[in-house]
Amino acid sequence: MPNEVEPDVTPERRHASTRPDDTAQPAAPTMLHQMGGVAGFVYSTVPVIVFVTADAFLPLAVAVGVAVATGLALLMVRLLRGERLISAVGSLLGVAVAAGIVAWTGSARDFFVIGIWASLAGFIVTFGSVLARRPLTGVIWNALHGGRHAWRSVRAVRVAHDVATLAAASVFGSRFAVQQWLYLTDSTGGLGLARVVMGTPLTVLAALVIVWAFRRSTGRLIRTDP
Repeated sequence: MPNEVEPDVTPERRHASTRPDDTAQPAAPTMLHQMGGVAGFVYSTVPVIVFVTADAFLPLAVAVGVAVATGLALLMVRLLRGERLISAVGSLLGVAVAAGIVAWTGSARDFFVIGIWASLAGFIVTFGSVLARRPLTGVIWNALHGGRHAWRSVRAVRVAHDVATLAAASVFGSRFAVQQWLYLTDSTGGLGLARVVMGTPLTVLAALVIVWAFRRSTGRLIRTDP
């Protein structure tokens, strides 16, 4: 009985077998997950709500203590749920630094000052990268894929990252404009409300646009590579 001959593998099939796995998820959701995901942003707003509420009824020092205690309790909950230590501790560190500034200045509105200036810095970096024709999301995507893709030479990809980076810049810019105005008017309650309303919802919207740009880049530059 003649030996069975294994079917010849065509060059196309051989190439497909050695092609990198294109089903991998884009890097943007992974980055969001490393920061604690959407739940992480929600957790970060809880101490803010607690601080603003406590400040309305309690002395400032007590309100600061309650906010820090809330941050510690959330840290324990997140660790018990198996979340990443870095993302969980990061939220607590932000609350602790904000509380330290309030304790130093004696002004409740300074609980939000770090977030306000961080938003300004984020706007400058993201919008500036678009003006420099190197949108930040494209730079990040290329770095995560080995830095070997000429992504700026593909118009569809470059435009996608212009849109994604401008979406991020819009979030940062609107946060700074609104919260700086509320800071100057000494509206602690308004700052707390703006922090919640302009926090997780806007972050999720910007993240969706960034994920779209990442997938568009992957489809044009990786899955179509010869």
